[in-house]
Amino acid sequence: MSIFDLTGRTAVITGGNGGIGLGIAQALNAQGCNVSIWGRNAEKNKSAAATMSAGPGRVHTQVCDVSDPASVKAAMQATLDTFGRVHGCFANAGIGGGGRRAFIDRTEEEWRKMFATNLDGVFHVFQAAARHMTERAEAGDKFGRLVATSSLASLFGTARNEHYAGTKAALNALCRALAVELARYGVTANAILPGWIKSDMTAGIMENDKFVANVMPRIPVRRFGEPSDFGGIAVYIMSKASSYHTADCFVIDGGYTAF
Repeated sequence: MSIFDLTGRTAVITGGNGGIGLGIAQALNAQGCNVSIWGRNAEKNKSAAATMSAGPGRVHTQVCDVSDPASVKAAMQATLDTFGRVHGCFANAGIGGGGRRAFIDRTEEEWRKMFATNLDGVFHVFQAAARHMTERAEAGDKFGRLVATSSLASLFGTARNEHYAGTKAALNALCRALAVELARYGVTANAILPGWIKSDMTAGIMENDKFVANVMPRIPVRRFGEPSDFGGIAVYIMSKASSYHTADCFVIDGGYTAF
């Protein structure tokens, strides 16, 4: 059996109905992993699930707002009722900053909304997943994967995007802390830091010719990333191959940060 065979495993992917989240879900499903897609839009969830209807893994969808603890708790229970256990949790749901407003003009409402989804949302989801994983480990079944979708904004200064950057830097630290705390339960925690990726969140800026002309020369592979570029790292993390790999920040950016 392949070390990357995920048959019998189950993963939750928040924001899994589009973009990077869907790319992750499709790759996991293709390796036999059951996937539970959590998103706020029921129709979008349904459309995402349809792309995996022929896959070897089962697909479940759940309407969930990660900023609402009760919604997360209900989604986790529904997932456990469907699959019995959750082995991996990809906290991918998030909103973008847009870079439209100067820091000194940032409103309290914008600041709170950003943190409610991008940081508090991961807290709610990881806590629900970690509780299940630790209880399962104490019963003799040690295996868990916590993965947060961070950003290069957590490493580099991004003008007019400080609230977004703040949430993503916090995710890196959160994953490192959880990696240390939960290691005894067979649970790893890592962050994925995407570069410039084609998705609904970046569609607007990638239609800007000036932006493309400035950024593309800084990407050694000379293309923007695709959601499918995150499939390999997701399968690796979910597999036994990554059992000794934790507390890391995986930079998937086509070489952008190196050049």
